[in-house]
Amino acid sequence: MHIRKLTGGLVAALAVTISLMGGQAAAAPAPAPAAGTAVAARVITYDASGAAEFRSAVDQGAAVWNASVDAVELRPAAAGQSANIRVIADDGWPRAQTTSLGNGTVWMGRQAVNEGHNTIRIASHELGHILGLPDIKPGPCSSLMSGSSAGTSCTNAYPNAAEKSAVERYFGGAFTRTAGDAPLNTLIVG
Repeated sequence: MHIRKLTGGLVAALAVTISLMGGQAAAAPAPAPAAGTAVAARVITYDASGAAEFRSAVDQGAAVWNASVDAVELRPAAAGQSANIRVIADDGWPRAQTTSLGNGTVWMGRQAVNEGHNTIRIASHELGHILGLPDIKPGPCSSLMSGSSAGTSCTNAYPNAAEKSAVERYFGGAFTRTAGDAPLNTLIVG
């Protein structure tokens, strides 16, 4: 009798916990590394062979992220290697589709470039979606994820402190998604 009540109580507590979390289960944070212990960056490869005239901008956008965060490193895929991120040039608006954290496709759309938006900012922004960041629109130029809402005069290709912190959290072993995080396996335009 006591076991049955205990089990029923645990099930009820779990149901309340999940409902309070919006139906989303969250992983418990990983223990912090010991002081002085370096954590290896998670390497994510990208294939920019389909990026056409945007290849240099994609490489520079990846370098921006590499200079901004420690928990993840973006590297060009070696010849014949399957990449985590595929980058394609097209005539539409820039967009990204994540399949899972650190994996997906980026389209470097010529429409935004033709309107005057900075190619390196576009590449950094779209790679930011693959790294788990949502759009922040409207937003200031100081926010990389404000994207096109910052206007064509904005050339800032660097994430702000909050954007860096989120990526560090996602890839640093303490991955916990929150309500403001970009949904995974989603097409994000802009």
